[in-house]
Amino acid sequence: MPNPFLGVGLHAVGGAAAGSFYVPFKRVRDWAWESYWLIAGVFAWVLAPAIGATLTVPATWHILSSAPHSALLWMYLFGVLWGIGGLTFGLTMRYLGLSLGYAVALGFCATFGTLVPPIVGGKIAGMASTTSGLIVLCGVAVCVAGIAVCARAGVRKESEVSAEEKKDTIREFALGKGLLIGVFAGVMSACMAFGIAAGKPVAEQALKTGILPVFQNNPSFIVIFAGGFTTNLLWCVGLNIANKTGRDYVAAPSGSILLANYLFSALAGVTWYFQFFFYGMGTTQMGRYDFSSWTIHMAFIIVFSNLWGIGFHEWRGVKHRTMTLVWAGIAVLILSTVVIGAGNGWDAIVKFVHAR
Repeated sequence: MPNPFLGVGLHAVGGAAAGSFYVPFKRVRDWAWESYWLIAGVFAWVLAPAIGATLTVPATWHILSSAPHSALLWMYLFGVLWGIGGLTFGLTMRYLGLSLGYAVALGFCATFGTLVPPIVGGKIAGMASTTSGLIVLCGVAVCVAGIAVCARAGVRKESEVSAEEKKDTIREFALGKGLLIGVFAGVMSACMAFGIAAGKPVAEQALKTGILPVFQNNPSFIVIFAGGFTTNLLWCVGLNIANKTGRDYVAAPSGSILLANYLFSALAGVTWYFQFFFYGMGTTQMGRYDFSSWTIHMAFIIVFSNLWGIGFHEWRGVKHRTMTLVWAGIAVLILSTVVIGAGNGWDAIVKFVHAR
């Protein structure tokens, strides 16, 4: 039986991983962005998903080989589109930093990724006619409000922090370029939610093998991430050639720096993967409105990325009112996850109250 509050907890762990994965990149030295992004991608989108699925769903490769071709194709194609979003998401962090970058990109990602699946599936009208559905929709609205507060704080930061301070904490800070890329990244990144929905037949086959239900989405991630890796591989190799940075993989001022670059890039990639390892588990606990998982995931990512941004002094130099906005946005986002969890578990809550 689904447990929405356990699901929220699992999404919190996944959100912590997603909000933290970019941190190891700050320790990479003398490599171009495309180089460390690609190495991280090998671990995030190829190695970790294959290992994770094999360990938790032993029949993974048999399930994928016997899955409907149409499902595999749609998962891969959505993965390719999501890969474009992930690629530009990395650029958003590069130009806006952790706090503002996550708020902008994930604001659009949360809205599209949460609402499009139920709209396409014709579930919105049914949700609006039930108490639990209305609570979930209210939770989504609260999440969007929290994202807007965080984004507003980011806009205020732009006017309050000097150019020198921005460059000190975010070496390539560029607001205009970052905002445009962030909006595009958010819309395209929502394709991950569509890919998971397309993988339902694969998840159902996994369940039939007797595995723990929380691991049912892991085989699907292999296919979805393969699509994302394709996009990123082509782009990063193209940049390596154009920028003549292919030597990064074998050259560094010292052997210790080269090894450290690989290790930190790998750590970033594995940390990134864990967001969807726990996201997939959390989704299985959310009940009939499992698509609301996407909103919860986005909310926790923004919460943890803002905490990291504060820790890295990205908000240094802003006024007290702006910092108040940041903390208020974080509080509203956490509230949204509680509301959505309550909506998904509303029927169980009502039964419990009546039983008392």
